[in-house]
Amino acid sequence: MRLGSTVPDFKASTTHGPISFHEWIGSSWCVLFSHPADFTPVCTTELGRIAVFKGEFDKRGVKLIALSCDKLKDHTDWINDIKSYCRDIPGDFPYPIISDEDRKLAVKLDMLDEQNRNNEESAKTIRALYIIDPNKKLRLSMIYPMSTGRNVDEILRVIDSLQLTDKLQFVATPANWIPGDKVMILPTVKDEDLPKLFPKGVDKVSMPSGQNYVRTTTDYTL
Repeated sequence: MRLGSTVPDFKASTTHGPISFHEWIGSSWCVLFSHPADFTPVCTTELGRIAVFKGEFDKRGVKLIALSCDKLKDHTDWINDIKSYCRDIPGDFPYPIISDEDRKLAVKLDMLDEQNRNNEESAKTIRALYIIDPNKKLRLSMIYPMSTGRNVDEILRVIDSLQLTDKLQFVATPANWIPGDKVMILPTVKDEDLPKLFPKGVDKVSMPSGQNYVRTTTDYTL
């Protein structure tokens, strides 16, 4: 599960029925994420908040799918708890949850910590999150311990960055970037090409080294 590698295909049982993963993704982006266990407090908040923001993922052409090593019936029963706790989830629960009772997918997808990797009696996946592009390539991973819930705004932010830099391959997004902020122009872009690429203008920052490598612009659209 290294960046740029092809995420392996697999078949799985989910709360939305059986799937073949690559076929299910189709031509979409995908967020595949694991949680330690059903009927636990932090996981309830995570899956609930991601469900609330399903429309934002839809706008970006991103499918959502969760995974843990619990039984399918536990997933189904737990969904009622999630919807009761997060009352702003519209309609039915909007994305599937994979049942991985035998832990095969958790091992295959590197969703276990070192301590529990070989412990077959432990069904605790860590909070692993993978962003996968339409070519089934792993583009970003976030690995959190069981004790720390994830930030949905950050997940959306990095998707925006990935999709923007795929579209404009001569820019990168700086620390704390959000859509609308300045982006950084890659050092491989020559100064003489800037007016053609960014007709609305570029800002250049003078550095003590004298090297002209910090160039920014807001001339882009998502």
